[in-house]
Amino acid sequence: MLFQKSRRCDDGHVGAGVNFHVTVLKILVSYPDGFAAMQDLKRDMAILATSGRDWTERTRRLAGRAPGLDIFSQGLIDRTNGGWRITDRGRAVLDLMEARPDQAPIATQQPPSEPELAPAISRNIPAERIRGRLAARRRRRNARMQARAS
Repeated sequence: MLFQKSRRCDDGHVGAGVNFHVTVLKILVSYPDGFAAMQDLKRDMAILATSGRDWTERTRRLAGRAPGLDIFSQGLIDRTNGGWRITDRGRAVLDLMEARPDQAPIATQQPPSEPELAPAISRNIPAERIRGRLAARRRRRNARMQARAS
């Protein structure tokens, strides 16, 4: 199975490692031929990492559609000639992660050679559950701040 490991914190949130993998895929797909030298990749990562919450939330949302994403062991990128190149499989996974829920079912969008991709992407979390998680996170943060102030 493509997405077998889950990089999640104890509270169920996608870890920073998976966000890194999503960011690398997004950067590489933006380059001609999908290849970026390490120097360019590091520069782009630094820019995106300091660009604010929008990018973090976007990568977290995409990573939530593919828990356990690992660009190295799953063959989504190739490390060659002082840089990284996104593979066709990496492009396919990124397309599946970016597919909007209101589009055609994922089963019709996946490439024929990758039948194992659909189960990892088909996860839908109800909006009420997401709001509940955000509210719980806010309560915990407020409790920590009050404890520090005491």
